[in-house]
Amino acid sequence: TAIDKLTWKDRLPGYFINVSSILFMFGLTFSAVFGVIVYRITVSALMAMSPDPETKSNVRVTVTATAVIINLVVILILDEIYGAVAVWLTELEIPKTETNFEERLILKAFLLKFMNAYAPIFYVAFFKGRFAGRPGNYVYVFNDYRMEECAPGGCLIELCIQLSIIMLGKQLIQNNIFEIGIPKLKKLVRALKDKGSAETEKEEERPPQQWNLDHALAPFEGLTPEYMEMIIQFGFVSLFVASFPLAPLFALLNNVIEIRLDAKKFVTELRRPVAIRAKDIGIWYNILSGMGKFSVIINAFVISFTSDFIPRLVYQYMYSQTGTMHGFIDHTLSHFNVSNFKPGTAPQNSGDITVCRYKDMRAPLAFVILFQNLVMFLSLVVAWVIPDVPKTIMEQLKREKKLLVDVFLREEKEKFQLIQSLFAKDTTLQPGSHTLQPGQGPPIPGRYSTLPPGPTQAGDGGGGPRARCRAASFSQFTRKNPSTLPRNENENSRHTAV
Repeated sequence: TAIDKLTWKDRLPGYFINVSSILFMFGLTFSAVFGVIVYRITVSALMAMSPDPETKSNVRVTVTATAVIINLVVILILDEIYGAVAVWLTELEIPKTETNFEERLILKAFLLKFMNAYAPIFYVAFFKGRFAGRPGNYVYVFNDYRMEECAPGGCLIELCIQLSIIMLGKQLIQNNIFEIGIPKLKKLVRALKDKGSAETEKEEERPPQQWNLDHALAPFEGLTPEYMEMIIQFGFVSLFVASFPLAPLFALLNNVIEIRLDAKKFVTELRRPVAIRAKDIGIWYNILSGMGKFSVIINAFVISFTSDFIPRLVYQYMYSQTGTMHGFIDHTLSHFNVSNFKPGTAPQNSGDITVCRYKDMRAPLAFVILFQNLVMFLSLVVAWVIPDVPKTIMEQLKREKKLLVDVFLREEKEKFQLIQSLFAKDTTLQPGSHTLQPGQGPPIPGRYSTLPPGPTQAGDGGGGPRARCRAASFSQFTRKNPSTLPRNENENSRHTAV
């Protein structure tokens, strides 16, 4: 019977749905971020118009804290949705093998969760305040609200607050509370469903067996969620470590706690996983390697664009007359003539002010290229100086290979000596065989055959075909009585005869 196979035409609808769905979810993530931006703009404007002076003084802190909490809640909700959608999209592709299915699922889930977790942080780091405009040409949202800007000190502090709250909240709520709470809730639901069967067993007074208790636990769903937690945490630690240097410390403390929670979960809440052999961690290694290289570029942009580290160094060593930071603020401000305001956009109660100042320091791009190449070069140097395999282990591996080669050569030599002795014995035992001349050794077998070359036929003048000699057989020697063997036999032939 013919077996129907899926062609590219059969898989094309699944691929089209995959691509369109992923793009739609990217747009959903950007829409959530834009919604939080609108919230920040409107709340800032409303609080700035408040007559309460205390409310006006706490506008930035209040708006930043509430916006980050909203971002965290949206991230937690979309993470659960994206995980289920990634499974559904992967099933539409109908992968050929389980390994292929797992790799495609991991790639989709990583792309969606990466965009969901880091989109608000990328906005604060690289986009906030970049499109606000300048005096006389500000950018407005909905024609009424001006686009938000960074604080006078820059967006680095706000980036640090955003990263710390999202990272700690995501690890505490999703990685710890959900991992313990959700299995317990599932276990409670199963216990309520099995309440009737449990009462029946109680009436029969049969003690519960261990396999029945283990079957009541939640099924093991693989290590993909555990790997995904570590990958997202690695992104928080490596991508924006220049803005939040305490991120590795908090990640370490979280991992110490999560080790115990995972141990309790695997022992008491989940069924025993089925062991599967794997040569490596699969696609996770490529993701980690890519994020490590990407983090170099991101940190370079954070240092040069988001912080004032490079402008301060440039001013101190190139423009400062005293070699100090005195006059740095004035150096970063640009001038704007108030008369250039468009009608209706000039600030009220400006008085006799004719010129205003605003921050207009350009970010250096050369530092990004220099930083990236320097870090890449240093990583190559470190990889060359510190090899993956220590020198002592390399020497032991070479010694082991040498010993194996010596053993193989010794075995081949013994086999060759055994074959020579067998052919010599066969020649002496067969009547009418070619007699060896004095001083002539046994015939050496050819390269591709163990048969000795036969003697030439008489009358051919040495040029005729050789007579094929009968091959020696181990059985013909085993039938012989060992006592009848010649005394001058070597140990190999005696051992074969026995």
